[in-house]
Amino acid sequence: MANTWLDYAQQKEHVELVGLVDLNRQAAQQKAEERNLDIAVFTDLEEAIQETKADLLFDVTVPTAHLQVVSTGLHAGCHVFGEKPMSDNLKHAQEMADLAKQTGKTYAVMQNRRYWKEIRTLRDKVEQGHLGKLHTINSDFFLAPHFGGFREEMDHPLLIDMAIHTFDQARFISGCNAKSVYCHEFNPSGSWYDGNASVICIFEMENDVVYTYRGSWAAEGLRTSWNADWRVIGTQGTATWDGFDKLESETMKEPVSDSFLREMERQSLNNTWQGEETHFGCLDAMFEAITEGRLPETNCFDNIESMKMVFAAIESAEKGQKVYL
Repeated sequence: MANTWLDYAQQKEHVELVGLVDLNRQAAQQKAEERNLDIAVFTDLEEAIQETKADLLFDVTVPTAHLQVVSTGLHAGCHVFGEKPMSDNLKHAQEMADLAKQTGKTYAVMQNRRYWKEIRTLRDKVEQGHLGKLHTINSDFFLAPHFGGFREEMDHPLLIDMAIHTFDQARFISGCNAKSVYCHEFNPSGSWYDGNASVICIFEMENDVVYTYRGSWAAEGLRTSWNADWRVIGTQGTATWDGFDKLESETMKEPVSDSFLREMERQSLNNTWQGEETHFGCLDAMFEAITEGRLPETNCFDNIESMKMVFAAIESAEKGQKVYL
């Protein structure tokens, strides 16, 4: 991920890199040399910010380090743009959000999967009332990655490491936060994960929207996209997105009709997003917001609502009962 963030910084005129920080100085130095960067390297973040006079920190560390890294940056007067998830637990995520509010600095979280032209277009169509009043969202996520390493040793590999993306996408499409969740988590036969690699969730969202998530990291064959496979249903019709480039809808030709099955009109949905996609799109939006003196779309106060969905789902799975957020 550090390479992706550095790719962005080195291509954009509005970004000036002034230092690299790593606990291993040799790793930071090697990265600077790989990229022909004539900048200082540090092992201490606070020292790095003081010496370089940086006003923005990129946090591309492991989740367990985010509290310390983000807190150091905010206390030092930096805005912080960081990788997902906000933290490895909700308590730390809330502490960082509170600190961002206290310092008046922006802490925004990378949600690169909001920045595909298809999902931006789908959200636009929902907001414009193309489907009528939204009431149901379903997403399916079925892959079988053989990562090796820490993911295969986690207690909740899919929920902790990946579902944050899909849950955040559901919030983005619907414009609603979750109110409750019932989650069933299990490890299917033949799984190579120590923890539960498969999940089924039912979320009750705001505005009477119901969102269901079915996912597995141990599902061999007929893979979905990493963006999941989506069905979004409203009172006037349905839209589907395969997570790749197929986005279409069927809506009623005549909303008022006595026919047994309403006559429908199918259409491909034309792209409405003109910005860049994935990481670059999200970073562009973050910088634009800072320049205009407003909060980015993926600011910490918004993103913590996606974090709440993850940890409420874990709590529900462990308790075997519905949990309220």
